[in-house]
Order: sequence, then C-alpha cells, then structure tokens
Amino acid sequence: MPKLTIDGIEIEVEPGTVIIQAAERLGIEIPRFCYHERLAIAGNCRMCLVEVSPGPPKPQASCALPCADGMAVKTNSPMVKKAREGVMEFLLINHPLDCPICDQGGECDLQDQALLYGQGKSRYKEAKRAVEDKYMGPIVKTQMTRCIHCTRCIRFAADIAGVPELGAFGRGEQMEVGTYIEKSLTSELSGNLVDICPVGALTSRPYAFVARPWDLKKTESIDVLDAVGSNIRIDARGEAVLRVLPRVHEDINEEWISDKTRHACDGLKLQRLDRPYVRNAEGKLVEATWQEAFAVIAEVFHSLQPEQIAAIAGDLACAESVMALRDLWDSFGVASRDCRQDGAAIDATSRAHFLFNSTIAGIEQADVCAIIGANPRREAALVNARIRKAWRGGKLSIYQLGAEADLNYPYGHLGNDPRILADIAAGRHPLADALKAAKHPLLILGSGALARPDGAEIFAAARAIADSCNLVKDGWNGFNVLHYAAGRAGALELGFVPSEGGRDMHKIMDGCRQDDIKLVYLLGADEFDMALLSDAFVVYQGHHGDAGAHRADIVLPGAAYTEKDATYVNLEGRVQRAQRAVFPPGQAKEDWTILRALSEVLGKKLPYDNLAQLRARMEKIAPHFAQVGEITPAAWPKAPERKGHFRIDAAPFGEFIPNFYMTDPISRASKTMAECTRASASPYLEEVA
Repeated sequence: MPKLTIDGIEIEVEPGTVIIQAAERLGIEIPRFCYHERLAIAGNCRMCLVEVSPGPPKPQASCALPCADGMAVKTNSPMVKKAREGVMEFLLINHPLDCPICDQGGECDLQDQALLYGQGKSRYKEAKRAVEDKYMGPIVKTQMTRCIHCTRCIRFAADIAGVPELGAFGRGEQMEVGTYIEKSLTSELSGNLVDICPVGALTSRPYAFVARPWDLKKTESIDVLDAVGSNIRIDARGEAVLRVLPRVHEDINEEWISDKTRHACDGLKLQRLDRPYVRNAEGKLVEATWQEAFAVIAEVFHSLQPEQIAAIAGDLACAESVMALRDLWDSFGVASRDCRQDGAAIDATSRAHFLFNSTIAGIEQADVCAIIGANPRREAALVNARIRKAWRGGKLSIYQLGAEADLNYPYGHLGNDPRILADIAAGRHPLADALKAAKHPLLILGSGALARPDGAEIFAAARAIADSCNLVKDGWNGFNVLHYAAGRAGALELGFVPSEGGRDMHKIMDGCRQDDIKLVYLLGADEFDMALLSDAFVVYQGHHGDAGAHRADIVLPGAAYTEKDATYVNLEGRVQRAQRAVFPPGQAKEDWTILRALSEVLGKKLPYDNLAQLRARMEKIAPHFAQVGEITPAAWPKAPERKGHFRIDAAPFGEFIPNFYMTDPISRASKTMAECTRASASPYLEEVA
C-alpha cells in the first residue's frame, strides 16, 4: 500500500486511491467542480490542482492522479494558489454575473470557491458567450450560459440513473450540454441533477424564484411516498413546505432521492382536509365540530356487534396511529382489520416473511438476483438504483420473471408465466442452479405478485425457492419482499392483521357486499375500489380529499407526514422517525390524538396520554421499535409442511404501478407530478413558459 505525505502529514492508502480522496481522509479540503465521489472521474475543471514531487514542475489534477509511494503533495503552496486563481478566472470568463436572480444563490459551489480561491477581480473585458437554454422536462430548469462543462450531469444520467440521455456536443467554447433532440428526461431520479450541478446551470423548475435558503426552516425527516424510507430535509417557510432535499444515508438512499419524493410536496397544500365533515340526510358532506362527528360515530358503533365492524390502514399510516387503532379495536373485541389494502397475501406470522432481509446496502454484495413479479424502477426507485450500482460493479447477474420493463440495466428475462416458480423450487429450471451456486443469492418478490388471487401460492413457491436454493445461510438472507407502501412494514410489525376469527381485506369487502360488515374505519386508506364498501357506514381519517374521503360518511382530518412526529418502518425493517416541519391546516390533528379522543367518546379510553407512552406501548408489542435507525435481523422460520403442487394461475404478472408519479393522495394532488405524468406519456413536448 502506497505511503505519501500531504501538507507534511503522512498517510497510507489503498492502491488506486487518488490524491483528492487521500486528502479528504486527512480533512484537507481541495476545491473541485467536476469531481464527485459517486461519479466516474473526468478531470475536466482543473480546479483541484496540487503540487506534487517528485514530478513535473507544474500543478497536477489531484482527482485524476493516483497516489504513489513516496509522493509529497502540497495543497496550499504559492504555485497551487496561483494556478487555482488562474483556473477560476477562466471559469468566470463566460459565466454571467446574475447571482441576485439565480436560484442557486446561497448554495452555489462556484460562488463559494470564487470567494475562497479566486483573485477577487476580473481582467476580462470582451463580450461573454451566450448559450440557448435546453428543455429537460418539468423537473429541471436550465440556464446553460452558466454551464462550466464539468459534465457531472452527463455522468450521473449515464452511470447512476442509467438513462444516458444527456451528452456534450460541439468543441471548445462551442461545447454545449443537452439532450441533442430536446425532450424531457425519462429518469425517476432526474431531480438529483440539480443537487450535483455546482453552478446554476440546472435548477429546480417547480422551486424557481420561490425562496432563498436563508428564508427557510430546515427539518430532518423521512420520506413516506415509497417504502424505501429515504432520509430527507424538509424546507418550509411559515406553514408551507417549499421543497424537499436528500440527506446522506449510505445504507438507504446514499445521497439521492426520487423525483416523487422531491417534488410531490406541492400536493401537501392542495385538496387538504382541514375540518371534520358529516354526511347529512341529503347525502352531502357538511362541516361539523369534532364533538358532532364523534357523537355520530359513537351512535353507529354502539349499535353494532364487534363482528360487524372492521378497519383498514392505508399506505401512509404511521406506526403510532396504527397502534392506537389496533388497541381501540382490541378493547371492543373487534377482530377484523388489515393493513394490506391491496389484498396482498403477505405472511405476517414471521418478520422474515415480509421484510427486505438482505437490506438495501446488502444488494451490493449479491452475485445473482432474481426479480419476481416486480418493477423496482417504479415500486422503489432507489432500490433499483442500488441494483444498477451492483450490476455496474461487474459481479451481479440479474434475472426477471414478469412483464418486461426497462429497468435501466440488462437482465435475463425468464418469461411471464408464474408457474415457472414451481419449476425453480423443484430444481427443474436453470435459475435454480444459478441461485445454488451463488455466494450471495438474492430473490426480490414484488407486492404485485402477492396481490393476485393466487398470491398465497406464489408466496409459498418463493418461500420454497428460498429453502431449496439456499438463499438463507450464515450471515446472509436473500429472501426479500419489495414493499411499495411506507406504512406497510410497520403495520405488519405491530400486528395490524386479522386477529382470531377476524376478516382480512378480501373478506371485509365480501362482508360489506353481504351486509355483514356495517362499519368500516379507513385510516388513510384510498388505494382500492370504494364501490366494494357497498352500503357500509364509512369513517375516513386522513389528510387529503381523495377516494376514501369522497366515499366516507364521516371525515376526520389528520396530519400529513410533514406535520407530525411519527415512526415509520422501511421495507428492510429499519425503524425511523419523521419530524414535524409545519403544523396541520385548520382543525386537522395528529392521527393518534384523534383516535385517543375518539376512544373517550366510545367509552374505553386508550391508556396513553402522550407520544412517549404510546411509543412505549409499541415497543412492548415489537421491542425492536426501540432501536431507532437500526435494523433488527429477522430469524428465518422453519419451512412449513406442504403437500401437493403449487396451485399457481397461468395468468401473467401485470404492471402493478402503472404511473410512478401518482401512487398516493399527496402525489395525486401535486401539480408537478401531473406535469411529470404528462411528460412521461409524451417526452417530446414544447417547453411551456
């Protein structure tokens, strides 16, 4: 391993480490524009120049120079200082002086480094170059005159997003970055281009001219628009959430987030429920007080038997509200409840049966991956990016059983006959041999595959593959369920499934149709056909006027994920906390407090008065809820006894999420997501001013 000194400090590094990386380990800052630790090295900007001896008597680019034994590097010598001033002067030759109107102002690498490393004056007197702006869709706004040709955006699109739609054309001063034929970017991660652009060439179109960074209150939180649990920062001003940015979490989202996570936040202020409503005799929802709404619920509730009552928890329901609703239902002996509103046949008897057991970061260790009935690009965009990263590492072979889709990486398509699963489990398929031979095999089972009528048989076949193909071994569990709903894993952990004698989602709907179920409590549940509720009395508790609120007889306004302190469990079983950034609108309240107040009116008060007591109750049910930010591995249960063949239908797997941009009440209310939906249907659109 080479040893070298940087500014007189000795360091030993792994072969292949470049000087800028070695300097970072020592806490020595070297300015850069084109270099990014997650992208391929380009060596374009020359801002990272250092003095190296022995070597040529001139500054060298530290991002492209591997460390060698005996090197002596100086990062702050007079030669280096003069070289950086020269590079900065060249970079600013054509850069427009429009910092006061640039959205990157206050967060601009060029601003910061011009201050720290520039001359402080300009000798340039000639006319500046002007470049025509490019259309890149509803997410990214361009001001290409500001571009310094660092090519970060090009490398991100090609390497990380897997959509090589950006490129450079022209030479020298005539070089321009764009899509050549103007079109909308088709990546679900395109918003990250704004984060990695070191100047104001690429900025956020929805956020354009909205606020300055010093105007905003910043809150660290968790995204709930998919089950990945991406770490985010919520920026708000007053009572409005203005933008969402990623936080670094190496094991989950690295430093990326999806476009839905980033830009659906404008839906938080549209179609909101801000007061209770009661349906009157004419069939119209009219405003009511909390006491009036609770009184109507209590009257109907007490007129029914426990077996005539049911509850369904939605995809965005936090763990606290699920726990409170479960305890309330248990106190009255109500056994019918379910959090699987899509009807997925997820086995909740063992944590290992419904978690992404290999973890998201563990994907990078895998050598063979089988994707069953899933489209991770739409169901969990950051999981798909991690699979692509592992594939780019050169050791991951990927196979897919299901509808063909562009996943941004090559894979072997096994067809779309679900009965192939039985052949794999029995060892009659070549994939079985590949999985058995793999050191770290991976099976990813999509929620859509489990939501079919034969979902239980598909799960049983996947479970048999895990056993027969050695997916589970010492230090490795390659059996994974790919959830798409942020609240699903937490609700399963807390047992929000039918208790003894209760009905699951399908049977609740059957009961409504047969008039056996007369009251259904929807905790933010909007993702099923409301006509299936038939004539049942429906109470809807949620934050948007979506499908559930339109069907409801009573509407109770709750809080969105940005408006409450709440716990969520991501698809790999990691317990995380969302923090309140703004207050709920109008009379809306945090969800668990609504259920706590309702319990008093119903006559059986829940035994907790604050969040700490409620979380202690959650930890009693599932002790790993105390390990916030950590993953508690799930024990692999003994294989269930089974006789006979798997009764799997020949019907092909379908597209479970047809529209990535609209999957929940928040994103369906978002104007930006509506524009993205339109652009994805026809990316070749004229830019609308």
